[in-house]
Amino acid sequence: MTMVNTVTGPMSTDDLGFTLMHEHVMVSASGLFDSHPDLFGPDPKAIAIEALKQAKEGGVDTMVDATTFDLGRKAPLLREVSEASGINIINVTGWWLDVPRFLVGVSVDQMAAEFIRDVRDGFRGTDIKAGLLKCAADSEGVTPPLEVMCRAVARAHHETGLPIMVHSFPTGQVGRRQIAIFKEEGVDLTRVKIDHSNDTTDIEYLKWILDQGCYIGLDRYPGRLVSPHMRTVTMKKLIDEGYTEQLCPSHDCVCTGVLKQREDGTMPTEHNISGVNRHRFLYMKHEVIPELQEMGVGNDVIDTLFRENPKRFLGNL
Repeated sequence: MTMVNTVTGPMSTDDLGFTLMHEHVMVSASGLFDSHPDLFGPDPKAIAIEALKQAKEGGVDTMVDATTFDLGRKAPLLREVSEASGINIINVTGWWLDVPRFLVGVSVDQMAAEFIRDVRDGFRGTDIKAGLLKCAADSEGVTPPLEVMCRAVARAHHETGLPIMVHSFPTGQVGRRQIAIFKEEGVDLTRVKIDHSNDTTDIEYLKWILDQGCYIGLDRYPGRLVSPHMRTVTMKKLIDEGYTEQLCPSHDCVCTGVLKQREDGTMPTEHNISGVNRHRFLYMKHEVIPELQEMGVGNDVIDTLFRENPKRFLGNL
């Protein structure tokens, strides 16, 4: 039996069920929620619990919360939300894009040791352990500070055996450099998932990533740069090309965060993602899966996308 760390403790990958592989309960900045909680509205925890309860009632069992330290990770909040909603949450260690000047010059092995500690001992001050590793690069490419984090995650992967999810920028084909670094570090690429890959319709590039052995996260729905329909068309093309077992659809949805005052001085009651994605964590269920079915995709393939692929990736089966 293969186990994975969730925010409420280890669980068997056999019990993951319908899984969304890239979501966020809350994003902000490191320490912001503790120091300036009023920015998040009167009861952000209640908003998050209600959003996840709706997801659970709609058939979602598990989600990967991709919120790192620099994205404002609040692991105890995730545990509370998980327990109250019934959704299994797997949190990550590693790093996103915000590398402060104080970390410039810190070595790869120093950062790897920190990430390993998050997996083996738990996030500092808690017994909540990371179940996944994450690194990132965006439109500026893999900058020197982000390369440190990428290599640190690769070395933490060797020590812990955890898979790696990668924030990438497909428009600039940044995944080519990220994958090259993983190859240099000796990472098994079948344990790597290159995320935000449906921000492009460049099938040639996506097939190149898949042919390296990686999974790809088709995890931006409804998204901005590419229409929701063309994102699903791209997924269907990859299914038809035989890559079903390497695809992980998700939303990159956020259900709570900083609430920003409107021009008229009034305050919203919901994070602005709700204006873009009214279904939140159920967009797959209400929009994407029905469209895939209309395109001729069978339930066996849908089960592979949302059940078998997460189970295999997280458990290395």
